[in-house]
Amino acid sequence: MNEINAAARMRVAANEKAEAEKILQIKRAEGEAESKYLSGLGVARQRQAIVDGLRESVLGFSVNVPGTTAKDVMDMVLVTQYFDTMKEIGAASKSLAVFIPHGPGAVRDVATQIRYGLLQASSQH
Repeated sequence: MNEINAAARMRVAANEKAEAEKILQIKRAEGEAESKYLSGLGVARQRQAIVDGLRESVLGFSVNVPGTTAKDVMDMVLVTQYFDTMKEIGAASKSLAVFIPHGPGAVRDVATQIRYGLLQASSQH
């Protein structure tokens, strides 16, 4: 009889252990999902702050430098970003080869492509 009771207790203990492991996995998954959600919110807020900063910079530059348009300022920002990217690629020790068109016309083409991509993305929303 003791063996039957012991076996029954072992089954109950195994079920409870399995249930506890299941709960831990669920909680771990919920925590990971919440973490990813909050990370996404952080990225979205960061991008919104960048856009707000760019908007303020464009408006401020346009007001303080007569004759410039928002397009002129954005082109300047895009060229600056382009050169920053080139510098980062060149400074990275693990960069093997990256082919980026470079030259006076290429920068304008990159700016046009970025602007077109942004316009396409905004028209789809």
